[in-house]
Amino acid sequence: MTLEQLRIFIAVAEQQHMTRAASGLHLTQSATSAAIAALEARHGIKLFDRIGRGIALTQAGHDFLGEARAVLARARAAEQALDDIAGLRRGSLSLAASQTVGNYWLPQRLLRFQQRYPGIALLLTIANTEQVATAVRDGRADLGLVEGEVDEPQLSTTPIGGDELVIVVGSDHPWRTLARLTAAKLSTTGWVLRERGSGTRAMFEAALRRAGLALSDLDVRLELPSNEAIRAAVESSDCATAISALVAASSLAAGTLHRLRFDLPQRAFHLLRHKEHSQSRAENALLAELSAVPAS
Repeated sequence: MTLEQLRIFIAVAEQQHMTRAASGLHLTQSATSAAIAALEARHGIKLFDRIGRGIALTQAGHDFLGEARAVLARARAAEQALDDIAGLRRGSLSLAASQTVGNYWLPQRLLRFQQRYPGIALLLTIANTEQVATAVRDGRADLGLVEGEVDEPQLSTTPIGGDELVIVVGSDHPWRTLARLTAAKLSTTGWVLRERGSGTRAMFEAALRRAGLALSDLDVRLELPSNEAIRAAVESSDCATAISALVAASSLAAGTLHRLRFDLPQRAFHLLRHKEHSQSRAENALLAELSAVPAS
């Protein structure tokens, strides 16, 4: 059974005349008759009675007419859905983002995208960098956004923005009076850091190695999976931390954190895609939005 056979059946049923139905469908009468005959033969049932020069639905034909109309209606709805998806009027994107990107850099940009494409549903999960890469690799997220580099051969990476890592202490910390922090000084205080697997942690460990230090040289007192928890802990303790400038900005402005001068690298944010995943128009539209002028 094909959609074309259903269209012909419905037209003949409504016209109760083979020739008029064929004319309305821009088909020959023989093609129309053949389609009805094929439908009847395929299912071993008569749909029409031939009465003189006219035709009439059998009871089976009456019963089938409603079903045929419903199938065609669903087919039209499916065609409209594809048109809407192609035109970015409908669709969804599943996103996974690391904490700094997801909590501080991404929200305004997603809102701007949603205002432009209100029919595209955005589903965002926030995790650490390693978990985001795994979600994209395993197909649980269409796109991932992370800080720093990801070594995952199944994923492609596109630079999409960035920030910088900063070392901060609370307003009562002895370091607050230092003009500049030296590498030798790093081991003289306690530290609160992100957990292993986070981009922030990986970037800080890389910076330590460049300074000739290892994480084991520091007094790491606490590891937390949340930027906000780390910020709160450092504000109320004698510990230091290395966090995103985006995370620290409000506390620096309020004076509850103090930034120390120390050479830490700028870091790029990256968009992750699975190399074998087809790129949808919605994904490309979001990438264009994220690559546009930075949100204020």
